[in-house]
Amino acid sequence: MAELTGLADDRALLGRTSTAERVSDILRSRIAEGYFPPGTRLSEDSIGGALGVSRNTLREAFRLLTHERLLVHELNRGVFVRVLTIDDVEDIYRTRSLVECAVVRGLGEPPFAVDGLAGAVAEGQRAADGGDWKGVSTANIHFHRELVALAGSARTDELMRSVFAELRLAFHVVASPRRLHEPYLARNRQIHKTLEAGERDEAERLLATYLADSLEGLVDVYGRRVADAAQRTG
Repeated sequence: MAELTGLADDRALLGRTSTAERVSDILRSRIAEGYFPPGTRLSEDSIGGALGVSRNTLREAFRLLTHERLLVHELNRGVFVRVLTIDDVEDIYRTRSLVECAVVRGLGEPPFAVDGLAGAVAEGQRAADGGDWKGVSTANIHFHRELVALAGSARTDELMRSVFAELRLAFHVVASPRRLHEPYLARNRQIHKTLEAGERDEAERLLATYLADSLEGLVDVYGRRVADAAQRTG
């Protein structure tokens, strides 16, 4: 199965202490990277065999990811990668606005440690130059993870890791990732430069507008895709 390609390689990440938490970390990353698109049924036998873990360990990992809203268990059918609703997308962006804007607002006095943001901006530009729009999407997520990391809070990082993974479920449904992500290359660069200059209030304003525009564009595209899919299966 194509979605299992490379999963066996992740087996080494489990080390000697194979745990449900480590398995869930691997699967979360694979879901976020699009190896298991929304709606995919996850096979216990195939995934357990690829990772070399017991059925009980895998089921516990599934339970953890279900709690994070990345998976859904359907009675008598199995476990599936979740398909988000428009309400889910809007709630994700409410969370993003609350957390990301608060992080920027609470940065304190400059200079700010923005090297991580610079790296994510460069990563996105390299991907765009190569026509890799899935890579641009990944770099965009990295940019916002680095932004959140400026708070220096492990708890906030953990919270937003799940939020960003859930956001990728919406991105994977979009037919034209270039149209969705390309405008934000320049906007990421602008936010980075603004923070580099120590202009925290302006960076927060730019970020708030950025997130509002991103939500509007994603809801428009995502809504049409979900409606088209419903028509085809209706």
